[in-house]
Amino acid sequence: MKKKIIILASCALLLLAAGCKDKNAPESFNGNVARPTWTTSGSHDMTSSMTAVVKVDLATQYPDIAKDFVLNDNDLIAAFSDETCLAVAAPDEGLFYLYIGAPLNGNPSSITLRYYSAYYKNLFEAKDAFPYVSDSRQGNADTPFIPTFVVMK
Repeated sequence: MKKKIIILASCALLLLAAGCKDKNAPESFNGNVARPTWTTSGSHDMTSSMTAVVKVDLATQYPDIAKDFVLNDNDLIAAFSDETCLAVAAPDEGLFYLYIGAPLNGNPSSITLRYYSAYYKNLFEAKDAFPYVSDSRQGNADTPFIPTFVVMK
């Protein structure tokens, strides 16, 4: 009888653990998305800007899905305020260096990052935005900003 209870309890724990898995998590990051043609509008007020040094680390964030992830020279990252692209960068020695100029109509309140992976042929977006603060920086070469990315829908 004690053995049956242990087996039933074990099965219940396994079912509970399986039920806790994120059902919306992709099984793969592979997509068929063409490399975006993100550009800045050119109508930036260069008296107001900030910088961001970003590292993309999908392999650490998603070890089961992205264990084979590699950064590619054709990858891109862009900084957006709503749907306005404020900066675009390709990787440089494993990091992305963004110079984010504010639009002429004023400083944005927050910046959202979007990332294109040439390896996965897919678009990702940072889960959390960061505040736009004039004359500041988000990360640096020694301690880059490492956002958590999710696949864009």
